[in-house]
Amino acid sequence: MPQIRRLPESLVNRIAAGEVVERPAAALKELIENAIDAGASRIAVQLIEGGLSRIEVTDDGCGMAPADMALALERHATSKLPESLIGEEESIEQVLTLGFRGEALPSIASVARFTLESRPHGAGQDPGQGWRRVVDHGELLEDGPAALPPGTRVRVEQLFHKVPARRKFLRTARSEYAACKDVVHRLAMARPDIGFTLDHGGRRALSLQPGEALATRVAGIIARELADNGVAIDLDRGSMRLTGIAGLPTYNRGVADHQYLFVNGRPVKDRLLTGAVRGAYSDMLARDRHAVLALFLTLPPEDVDVNVHPAKIEVRFRDGQAVRGFIVSGLRQALATGDRRSAQSPDVAAMGRWQSEPLAEPSPALRSIFEGRDWTSPSDAGVSSPRPVWRGPDSDTLAAPMGRAETAEELSPESARYPLGIARGQVANTYIVAEAADGLVLVDQHAAHERLVLERLRAAGAEDAVKRSQALLMPDVVELEETACDRLEDAADKLAALGLVIERFGPGAMLVRAVPAALGKSNPVALLRDIDDDLAKHGEALLLGEKLDLVLATMACHGSVRAGRILSVAEMNALLREMERTPRSGQCNHGRPTWVKLSMEDVEKLFGRH
Repeated sequence: MPQIRRLPESLVNRIAAGEVVERPAAALKELIENAIDAGASRIAVQLIEGGLSRIEVTDDGCGMAPADMALALERHATSKLPESLIGEEESIEQVLTLGFRGEALPSIASVARFTLESRPHGAGQDPGQGWRRVVDHGELLEDGPAALPPGTRVRVEQLFHKVPARRKFLRTARSEYAACKDVVHRLAMARPDIGFTLDHGGRRALSLQPGEALATRVAGIIARELADNGVAIDLDRGSMRLTGIAGLPTYNRGVADHQYLFVNGRPVKDRLLTGAVRGAYSDMLARDRHAVLALFLTLPPEDVDVNVHPAKIEVRFRDGQAVRGFIVSGLRQALATGDRRSAQSPDVAAMGRWQSEPLAEPSPALRSIFEGRDWTSPSDAGVSSPRPVWRGPDSDTLAAPMGRAETAEELSPESARYPLGIARGQVANTYIVAEAADGLVLVDQHAAHERLVLERLRAAGAEDAVKRSQALLMPDVVELEETACDRLEDAADKLAALGLVIERFGPGAMLVRAVPAALGKSNPVALLRDIDDDLAKHGEALLLGEKLDLVLATMACHGSVRAGRILSVAEMNALLREMERTPRSGQCNHGRPTWVKLSMEDVEKLFGRH
């Protein structure tokens, strides 16, 4: 019988390092978090070969005494938990610092040459108060005095040099540097009150001053354009608070790498939060495009579990549904008041002065576009839902002219309050040309009207009609894995609210009794499998809501004025005025911009007047 033995301390540390220090970026994250927890106001990071050869982090924090330095290199020794709570079950729930497990430093020191230098504040001017401790892959090499200013300097060299099995799985220096830079960016965004510098190979790659405003720090790190194409967020709901900046839907990327999410100041990668962002932008972005944003969620520490994984990038919420609902509603509220802008517009100040108004009755000119349209043609939209068509107070409409637009009206003194200006005509029977007080505006008439129709459909209750259930004559039995059935059963109530009525039918099957009327022709087997995949990935049935949003968007698309249709000047102006008071009119239902503006300065530059 094999004998059970205790593992050597050095081997235990190397095993722990496999979870905590998987690459240079992970080691750098732990070191910067320690510097932040030490109260540093400035943190300097130096990298050689993307951290493969050397990582050095210097801070001006509280520093450590020699005895504390020795203790810091022992496993599960930490100063982050309050002394009064150590030994209590609630201690982990009250964590307010970034680190608390006491594993990082001994784990790093077991797989690299680790140099720790520190000097406490208030130690006087005697350089002998500083101390250096050097550990090479778990073996103590040096322990003695050192000369350095108050604070701490940590140097990690030859990472995994004596662990070739781990070393060979590291990527190139360029890839490792990109990961390290991302770590610095995320932690610098979380703490705009701290100054950061990053040097790579002797070259200064990042320099951030302490005390910056959150929006300035975020825009400076992600992209300067975000300051002009983003909406500030600052919302409260009970004990939760959401701050940050969210990019306009028209300002998007092809990958989700520019979504930065923080919980109580901690950078996280959480499926629930990612799904909430996706849900908030669901009807404003194409499926292959991703929003650009930085969101900071603050809630009581006992409502979130940060002790899910040694790397501390995953969290678990006590009430995940409340958190998701808060983020979705908060993002939509912020975008509804600010996203009339287009990401291509240089005129941000004027757009910020637009008033948030409810959807009003359209003018007779715009009614000539809205009315007489079959918004829900089954042959076009592929749906069998009711046809909730908006009707005006009277039936008088202007006939759509078939010739060119008539003479444009003159700019009136009150036109200065129209951000989208006065219509001057059409280009290619597709784009409206308008003159504003400060430039020229080009409007895609189909994209703009598509958004207006979608908002009209929602205001008229079409969203509820689309979600209405259509009972199946013979319920369908869908066979799935037992775990998939468990997920679907837990989400049954929420799916029923969207029109999909299901129930458990044995260990490995679900019974489908009704489907949303708008998806009456869909395959229940494929639908449930897709929803289960969504539940497994995001923890929420986002897909069904997106399918129903797609139905509404398709109805709006087929019911909107087409490119190539000639509009009268009155109709064009009515369309512009409606855009100015409709939420999310800066982009169509697919995330494309509905208008762009050229300032007069830009126009004059084109003709060499500047």
